[in-house]
Amino acid sequence: MGRGEHGDLSDAEWERLRPFLPVSNGRCGRWRDHRQVIDGILHRVRTGVHWRDLPERFGPWKTVYERHRLWSADGTWERLLQQVQAEPDAVGEIDWDVSVDSAIVRAHQHAAGARRPAAGPRRPKGGRAAGTPGRNSVAKPRRPAGGGGAGGEGLGRSRGGFTSKIHLTADGRCRPLSLIVTPGQRADCTQFALVLEKIRVPRPGSGRPRKKPDSVAADKGYSNGPCREYLRRRGIRHIIPEKADSRAARLRKGSRGGRPPGFDEERYKKRNAVERAVNRIKNFRAVATRYDKRGYVFLGTVSAAAVIVWLRS
Repeated sequence: MGRGEHGDLSDAEWERLRPFLPVSNGRCGRWRDHRQVIDGILHRVRTGVHWRDLPERFGPWKTVYERHRLWSADGTWERLLQQVQAEPDAVGEIDWDVSVDSAIVRAHQHAAGARRPAAGPRRPKGGRAAGTPGRNSVAKPRRPAGGGGAGGEGLGRSRGGFTSKIHLTADGRCRPLSLIVTPGQRADCTQFALVLEKIRVPRPGSGRPRKKPDSVAADKGYSNGPCREYLRRRGIRHIIPEKADSRAARLRKGSRGGRPPGFDEERYKKRNAVERAVNRIKNFRAVATRYDKRGYVFLGTVSAAAVIVWLRS
């Protein structure tokens, strides 16, 4: 049996995801069928439809939305992305000549206006010091990043207007390896080390996950000292073209300017893999246009799209 409706998980795709899905602890009742809910989430990610307008075959829209919000908040979508990368890596199907880039996403007007979290009650004088829980205190779940206004939710202003920016790495076969969401005006180079640090492909058994690419290619937006120093420190071969002004300044210094950075033109031709990876995830309308108010929910939306790219590549 193959895929049911257009865009739903096929049997083979479901079997790849099923072992890694969260299991209910039984204290809050049984969860609605994971497959039905995931199909509803993917329908929304693919079409960009309002959550309230989901077709009835996916069950209550609020159940689908809350599952997506929860999995975005606790990192389940990002863990699923790493797990679907593990099997291809085990059989040598990941091209570890990695490329880095970013993509601007126009934010819909409905993405604005997320409420800030309410301030907690003031601690009475003479009480227990903050951060020192009592014997009978109950641990509270960690609040996801955000809630600090538009910037805290990964929204900002750039040439495209009200925007977010997706920073990503991609393997040589045009599939996203790691993702970060920031406001649209955030410079690419500021997220270079962070997005590379998020590469984490599990190994079969108990081995350490793979984090280190064979090489990294990036455009001139990453051509600066900190980016090159970071890659040298990790022992990663890099292919980043030198900016014209940097080259002129180096030549003016003569022998004090040092040697020009190495540049492999043939390897640099593979940098288009990350641009093609961007095109793949932007085929999902809820990624191409941001409708989510919360930054962590939008990251979950992008991660869900990346999971499907891996399952269907």
